[in-house]
Amino acid sequence: MRRTRPDPDDPDLPLADLFAAFPHAARPFLDRGLLCPGCPIAPFHTVINTCREYALDEDGFRGEIARALRGAAAAG
Repeated sequence: MRRTRPDPDDPDLPLADLFAAFPHAARPFLDRGLLCPGCPIAPFHTVINTCREYALDEDGFRGEIARALRGAAAAG
């Protein structure tokens, strides 16, 4: 049985699942000094939670994640 990749724009997608399916999505978090990749709470938090917790503009941060994913796809 083939599993489908999660939608990185899904507001309910836990960070742990985001990082597992799209490892390059971790780059914007790390660039900001956020330790979400590897955090024991990552299976329970979403991008929404992260933006609220760290007072980030959600649309802008999602744009950074999308750019990181496009860059990874373009690099092959």
